[in-house]
Amino acid sequence: MPLADFPRRPLAHLPTPLEPLPRLTEALGGPPIWVKRDDCTGFGGGGNKIRKLEFLMASAVQQGADTVITVGAIQSNHARLTAAAAARLGMSCHLLLQDIGVDTDRDYRGNGNLLLDRIFGAQLHQLPNDSDLELATESLMAELRETGRRPYIIPSGGSNALGALGYVECANELLEQAKTQKLSIGHVVLATGSAGTQAGLLAGLHIQEAPVAVLGICTSRSADEQARKVGKLCDETLELLRHRRPLPREAVQTNGDYVGQGDGVPTLGMIKAVSLAACSEGLLLDPVYTGKAMAGLVDLVRQGRFGGDENVVFLHTGGSQALFGYRSTFDSL
Repeated sequence: MPLADFPRRPLAHLPTPLEPLPRLTEALGGPPIWVKRDDCTGFGGGGNKIRKLEFLMASAVQQGADTVITVGAIQSNHARLTAAAAARLGMSCHLLLQDIGVDTDRDYRGNGNLLLDRIFGAQLHQLPNDSDLELATESLMAELRETGRRPYIIPSGGSNALGALGYVECANELLEQAKTQKLSIGHVVLATGSAGTQAGLLAGLHIQEAPVAVLGICTSRSADEQARKVGKLCDETLELLRHRRPLPREAVQTNGDYVGQGDGVPTLGMIKAVSLAACSEGLLLDPVYTGKAMAGLVDLVRQGRFGGDENVVFLHTGGSQALFGYRSTFDSL
């Protein structure tokens, strides 16, 4: 079933660039490193979630919704982009933001993505860390319906089979760019959290029968748990596309060594990786996802995990706006 058969609202600036990182490559003394700049999707500040939201928001419009609801942490990149997409389409947006207790700094609770959520006109509902988000969502849905609104739920991270179609398309885009640039890609490394980006990318590469390994650096859970989550969502995405050849489970590669103390909690490796990318390439990462993923990539290159002549593509999923919510984390730089 081709992607063109699914409703879609174009929002992102595509294709995003595929660029070499020569100074980072030299600094690490390993294989050639490239970056797929999905931080440059443009709309709403950019980031990977907008590829997913193109399909999800189209579904909301098709179903006659006038309001969208989604969930995330206080500094959620996904929440920011959902708010921006709702604003573009003239819809109301409610964000259920969980206080995961990462930081008591006033910037974390008022700057970065949270500031942008407010500027985009979203209605914010801040909840304690132990909140039942599913129950809170259902309660808000009922409340909105009682007032005559027509709400649509966007899943956390935009990560269901429909949202993952955005990264099926990204796989096609990446392979076309590699062909144009005569680049043989050995590995793609990315942050993996809600699983939709890795699952969609794996599904797209699998459909194209492209021999590219995809490694997800976990940002919130163990490698085994994340692999199960990614594998399940990839299966659902292939099923949605009516693709009958299943993805081999060994294709789902995850690494949980760089999570640290939990989701959104800074690590020393992340701080060093953010600084290295900025100082060597002028490339801004974020403290929650791409910073930890780059910390993993840097460490694995230094361990000799990749062959010296294998091209490694780092998928930059965006989120540098969150740096302003973690200002005190970088005071030592």
